[in-house]
Amino acid sequence: MRYLSLHNVPINTALLLWIGFMVAGCGGEQADADNSPLLAFGRSAVEAKPPLTAEESLAEQFALYSDSVTWTTEYGEVRSGQSLSHILSPFGVSNATLHHIATEHRDLFDVRRMRQGRDWWLFRSAKDSTARQFVYGIDDREYVVFGLTGEKTARRGRYPSETRRGYVQGEVRGSLYQSLEDAGHTTTLAYAMSGVYAWTIDFSRIQPGDQFRIIYERDWVNEKPAGLPRIVASEFLHRGRNFPAFAFDQGEGLDYFDETGASLRKAFLKAPVSFSRISSRFNKRRFHPVLKKVKAHLGTDYAAPRGTEIVAVGDGVVTKASYTKGNGKYVKIRHNGTYTTQYLHMSRRNVKEGQAVRQGDVIGYVGSTGLATGPHVCFRFWKNGKQVDHLREDFPPSTPIKAEAEASFEEACRVLLAEMAQQETDDGPRLAALDQ
Repeated sequence: MRYLSLHNVPINTALLLWIGFMVAGCGGEQADADNSPLLAFGRSAVEAKPPLTAEESLAEQFALYSDSVTWTTEYGEVRSGQSLSHILSPFGVSNATLHHIATEHRDLFDVRRMRQGRDWWLFRSAKDSTARQFVYGIDDREYVVFGLTGEKTARRGRYPSETRRGYVQGEVRGSLYQSLEDAGHTTTLAYAMSGVYAWTIDFSRIQPGDQFRIIYERDWVNEKPAGLPRIVASEFLHRGRNFPAFAFDQGEGLDYFDETGASLRKAFLKAPVSFSRISSRFNKRRFHPVLKKVKAHLGTDYAAPRGTEIVAVGDGVVTKASYTKGNGKYVKIRHNGTYTTQYLHMSRRNVKEGQAVRQGDVIGYVGSTGLATGPHVCFRFWKNGKQVDHLREDFPPSTPIKAEAEASFEEACRVLLAEMAQQETDDGPRLAALDQ
């Protein structure tokens, strides 16, 4: 929306403008008289304004629009190896201004963190071509504006966003990624699903015939999806068992619960890597592929592409971040007096000894260092000082729905289940088992 600015307008002119608008908005006979000079003046002030130009619309988006300034704009994307100097120097921006931005506004945004492929806009005065404002798109949601003249101010802003709701149902055929893509939905929805079910379903073991239906939300910015989808409610039929999940905030932040109110968030994640496959299980008499002899394998191998993120399966403290000939680069985490985990054959570690980590933190990346035939992570699990098969452990859930929130939770579940039932389509599998 455009606004008529009265700044820097002589007081008599400003008063006439105000009277003109007031008369134009009144319903009396005087307001209806076409020959009223005040009415005519008021109309001309409103109706004479043309639609916003492309430059004005862009300036308005970044809160730079002004009736007194006409902009010309330059647009580009940060190229490989480019710095702020490479972008702005050709437009006459001085080294002193560049230094000011890099040092005085570092806390707001450090321009050394500009990334290849990100958008930038330069606003120049149409009157004298002076570069006045520089805008850098930090990510899909935020931008930063640097003033290049005068006091050289800086501020961060957020693009307007819209939340859209979606529904998908289907059956796993090959992989969850492919199944979602075949249903016409983003594959990043699979990552969101893995986050919801990370404590209850090992996604390396899902199989054809598993079924799902999902209500999700996603933010859209500038007609593009921003960030990962957020699961609102879902049901996943895995190996004949239904795993419902409902998003609910009982005053401690959004979490996921089953239909009984038990939290899906357990003490440990099911696996340290997402969407991998188990290449070797816990086996006390496994034939070692490198040593060519029978040797106990007291861990679970998850094969994944080199560089895949490895995450801590639970909160804890790093007790080892080291290298041995057999383990390669590895990390060991003590979670409490009972449990310890270890992650072997990393290509690179991302933590140091003594560092506290939270569940889901990236602690390293998949590699094949040490005695390994290919990229994977060997995941080892200790319970009371003894290595055990973590896939056979049954961990209790964390905080369930509180008594005072039970009624609200039950109502939320009822509404979400009704929404899923209403959205269910005839061209997909009828998930009768999920309704039981």
